Amino acid sequence: MKKNIITVTSPLLPNLDEFHDLLKDIWEKRWITNNGSYHQQLEKALAEYLKVPFVSLFTNGTLPLITALQALRITGEVITTPYSFVATTHALWWNGIKPVFVDIDPNNGCLDPNKIEAAITPKTTAIMPVHVYGMPCNTKAIQDIADKYGLKVIYDAAHVFGVEVNGESILNAGDMATLSFHATKVYNTIEGGAMIMHDEKTKQRIDFLKNFGFANEIEVVAPGINSKMDEMRSAYGLLNLKQVDNAIKARHEVADKYREALRGVPGISYWEDITGVKHNYSYLPIFVDSKEYGMTRDELYFKMRDENVYGRRYFYPLISTFSTYRGLPSATKENLPIATKMADEVICLPMHHALSDDDIHRVVRCIQKNYK
Repeated sequence: MKKNIITVTSPLLPNLDEFHDLLKDIWEKRWITNNGSYHQQLEKALAEYLKVPFVSLFTNGTLPLITALQALRITGEVITTPYSFVATTHALWWNGIKPVFVDIDPNNGCLDPNKIEAAITPKTTAIMPVHVYGMPCNTKAIQDIADKYGLKVIYDAAHVFGVEVNGESILNAGDMATLSFHATKVYNTIEGGAMIMHDEKTKQRIDFLKNFGFANEIEVVAPGINSKMDEMRSAYGLLNLKQVDNAIKARHEVADKYREALRGVPGISYWEDITGVKHNYSYLPIFVDSKEYGMTRDELYFKMRDENVYGRRYFYPLISTFSTYRGLPSATKENLPIATKMADEVICLPMHHALSDDDIHRVVRCIQKNYK
């Protein structure tokens, strides 16, 4: 008998009856977009939950990246990581900015601050790091470099919903941070995203830019775009916010079970929790050393799929290897040895709130029994 598929993720869904009640209210109000009441409620609720000053909601997680670059008038070159989802670098390309790839820290997958200064040129205007797999970047070291050279810092914070370091939201680092609320994330609004900013004036400018640049009915103050979140997804998001803590708690338990079961398997490594960090357990990456384990990452990945266990080689291939970017001087393997190695060894295991003990056991057995 064929086993059921264990997917790499599963969306956090609100109670359908509660969602139906909010939809009825939206239908009665007949206000389905353009800064409606649920949109306003969600922005305030998220700012409070995330411990940040201001939140601006977007229709996905890519548009706030593009808009942040516009808002800060970033040009020239931006230092970034090749080890991320393609949207990070695409946002630069769409703004006519040249990405400059810098290698990553093997201890967390994030941009390595020790490699940044060597990549700075007179054309460098900003740094765009990524908090990979929910692991926080070394924000202090990055900010020190930015201050020294007069650079802006925009964090792609798609993976760090709710993550804190010593009680402080990681989202408060840098000039701006952006979030993704895609269905695959810890917290989702089906599709959606947000931008975090530090002052009311900046929020107002962002809100203009995401609504065609309209300041009022007859005045357009900037060449904006349309990237507003609608009322249905805002209501959905309000309901999911009520249950996200329980989902993160369940993910934590899954992570602990994986780590305990895989501890000591030759050739399999993973990261432990960091003292002082409130993690969200958005991903559980393992890294396969083919010499110690006895097979390559790809061999294990496809054997897992044969047993209907769907991990993900995330992030593979590196952004720097894609046709748009591979010709850049910074895109070479020689410049990116750690990122190249990590991309070739990683499997993100199934990780979500709905995994059962049987599911976890099946995933672990795939890894244990294929060790040679």
